[in-house]
Amino acid sequence: MVRDGYIYGLSLLAVAIVLAWATGNWAWSIAPVLLAAFFLWFFRDPERTIPTGPGLIVSPGDGLVTETAAIATPDGPRQRISIFLSVFDVHVNRSPIAGVLTSVRYQKGQYLNAMNPASADRNEQNIAMVRGEDGFEITFKQIAGLLARRIVFKLREGDAVERGQRVGLIKFGSRVNVLLPAQAELRVRVGQRVKGGESVLATMASGVSTVNQSMSAKALPNKSDGGRS
Repeated sequence: MVRDGYIYGLSLLAVAIVLAWATGNWAWSIAPVLLAAFFLWFFRDPERTIPTGPGLIVSPGDGLVTETAAIATPDGPRQRISIFLSVFDVHVNRSPIAGVLTSVRYQKGQYLNAMNPASADRNEQNIAMVRGEDGFEITFKQIAGLLARRIVFKLREGDAVERGQRVGLIKFGSRVNVLLPAQAELRVRVGQRVKGGESVLATMASGVSTVNQSMSAKALPNKSDGGRS
């Protein structure tokens, strides 16, 4: 479990005990006990079986795939996968590939509903790029949602990461976007549920290099994505 779960959960249990003692009525403790149970459940952090093999790109989070799109960027064609995390999903985020973090950038913004595609540009977010051992780069965004008010990212630029390694979390409903090389072969479809660190989003053939991909590249307007990134 993420440490926040113990902080929120145990604090609310303490509130429940104080209310029951002060009022002499256990009914007053029902609400804080239920909230404590929710926080303990929400901040769960289950172990995952990380797939092995060359060129595998795994999901950075649990949730529902809401978009797979070929997009145009100033650095050339890319593919984007969007994953919506509801309040019922695990919110611990993981690295899609093994490699080195070449860029980490936090961006302030709004708190639109994460189901709204505009949230990918306008909401608070953390953007990280990982250069893989095979030379290709993956960019993934942690995007805050309507209820999310804090994005946590534990690593810094230059840190090495393993495929499926825990890198942070987003508190409450949110979205993660993954920007892939155009050559990647997608292994998921819209409407599919995925698990962070365990579900394979795409594969890359060995020897493919896209090291010039820019972390801040925004999609140019086209029919497939309306210019969002």
